[in-house]
Amino acid sequence: MAQNANDQDKIWKLAKDIGFCMLTTQTGGDLRARPMSAHIERDDNAFYFLTDDASHKDDEIAGNPAVCLAFADPKGQKYVSISGTATIQNDRTKIRQLFSLPAKAWWDSPDDPAIRVLKVDPSFAEYWDSPGTVISYIKMATAAISGAKPDLGDNASVKL
Repeated sequence: MAQNANDQDKIWKLAKDIGFCMLTTQTGGDLRARPMSAHIERDDNAFYFLTDDASHKDDEIAGNPAVCLAFADPKGQKYVSISGTATIQNDRTKIRQLFSLPAKAWWDSPDDPAIRVLKVDPSFAEYWDSPGTVISYIKMATAAISGAKPDLGDNASVKL
């Protein structure tokens, strides 16, 4: 269980450090991903996003709340994939709490009636944490020469 707790810690830390993710929703038989700025609150066991009530993702989540959050830091070779259930909320207190300077690109103030909170309750996650691009390439080259599989860092699947 201690390893699982460490893996959970790693998931939350990597997601928070990366900050931006691709939010994947389902529309009909297709999957659709778009970049989103994540507000990560481990104490709530939740990922929050500000969204607009007229956006397609809101309709897609209403039709199928299963989503995936894909965080990626290619330079650092760190990746996190989180599966969960999304809900759209009109929690004005939470909107004010999450509203920051980047949100001003879409809304004038946290009082804009079109702003909604998209909350993701995670159920499962997987991470890949490598020592970095240069070291990974060296390990891959060494493995290719020796015929052994390279050790490219940590990988774990975790229930959240």
